[in-house]
Amino acid sequence: MKILDGKKLSNTLKEEIKKEVSERLIQKKKQPHLAAVIVGDDGASLTYVGSKVRSCKQVGFLSTLIQLKSTISEKKLLNQINKLNKNPDIDGFIVQLPLPKHISEERVLLSIDPKKDVDGFHPTNFGRMALELPSFIPATPFGIIEMIKRYNIKTSGKNCLVIGRSNIVGRPISILMSQKKSYGNATVTTAHSKTKNLIKLTLNADIIISALGIPEFLKANMVKKNVVIIDVGITRVIDNTNPRGYTIKGDVDFTNVLKKAGFITPVPGGVGPMTIAMLLKNTLIACQRKD
Repeated sequence: MKILDGKKLSNTLKEEIKKEVSERLIQKKKQPHLAAVIVGDDGASLTYVGSKVRSCKQVGFLSTLIQLKSTISEKKLLNQINKLNKNPDIDGFIVQLPLPKHISEERVLLSIDPKKDVDGFHPTNFGRMALELPSFIPATPFGIIEMIKRYNIKTSGKNCLVIGRSNIVGRPISILMSQKKSYGNATVTTAHSKTKNLIKLTLNADIIISALGIPEFLKANMVKKNVVIIDVGITRVIDNTNPRGYTIKGDVDFTNVLKKAGFITPVPGGVGPMTIAMLLKNTLIACQRKD
């Protein structure tokens, strides 16, 4: 069994990015600049965006945080996005989800310039990714792929089960794992809420990537020995013994599955830190493309 330490790996990636930024500045090239737009005051979103801003400082990026009231109209938000699209100093930006119910996430994501879409959610980037053309890969799947590569996990010809089919994680990672590349060439099955005999699929899988959002759903009796487990789930579970009042749980019953797994990601400290690192990587790429 080997723990896939996302925290340690993300710090390594940040050091590599920091070195590239330093070299850019020595060469009098542009300093990468990431902007984040957050609408409202959702605690989890504020924490996450705050972490992104701190990470920018850590690697030598410029960062801009645009915090808007939850009552802002969709039209005014789209105007703000248009300003970021036209601002040559901004290399990439994200609009933190979820958005208030009166604002269409689809219209907002479609309004982002694909060249600055470092979250990789725009259909242009998604389509280019599927066609194996240069694109921005969504940060979480990008982080999973980087983890597979850095830990030298063998994927070619393996049975890979992806649990979850969201456009943010499930669908893109299913596409990436099947591509004819060093980290892919797997036989991919996508499972979801309508899947029957799920346990039959999990027991047959060499690699399981779970992005379901149900805490400790995947039990030890559902997996085979030496399986690779990548747990994308992150759920706050009420815990009165914890000073914060909650505990973060993944999709996997970590304590028991750990005994059977060949590789496994912890929660927290697995995929989460990788997501932020790859967002920074996408921003650096966006800046480099403008050189």
